[in-house]
Amino acid sequence: MHRRRLLILACAGLAGCGFELRQTPKLPFQSIALVGFAPQSTLGTLLRQQLAATSVLVFEAPARADAVLEALADGREKGVVASTSAGQVREVQLRVKLRFRVATPSGKLLLAADELLLTRDMSYNETAALAKAQEEAQLYRAMEEDITAQVLRRLSAIKPA
Repeated sequence: MHRRRLLILACAGLAGCGFELRQTPKLPFQSIALVGFAPQSTLGTLLRQQLAATSVLVFEAPARADAVLEALADGREKGVVASTSAGQVREVQLRVKLRFRVATPSGKLLLAADELLLTRDMSYNETAALAKAQEEAQLYRAMEEDITAQVLRRLSAIKPA
């Protein structure tokens, strides 16, 4: 009984303070074209899915869209950060980079070229190579989802003329 009252008070406190879960931002245009992404780009796929979830039509042809998001650079990188004296890798750094700009189909810039770069350090152990490969895939996926959310927030801040 006492726990129930505490739970009700906690929920009422959160509701009264204005707490609200983050939602997908509203975009200032009805359609967008995504160009410049590699055919197998995970970022391109995630952006298409998120934009479709916000009821924005996604086109491949820029002439049919209200805005054009052009990927100038899109990729994953992996580098060795630390190794042992015997040359065994002990730590790697994972990077996901997206450089993009947004314009109208006629070429008027709505958002100048911007770059998003996320990095994560990951320890590495050759005896657990399979587990580390899965951890790497999960880290890449989380970084790409974060970049997608950042792109959507930047798109929602655009003020079309």
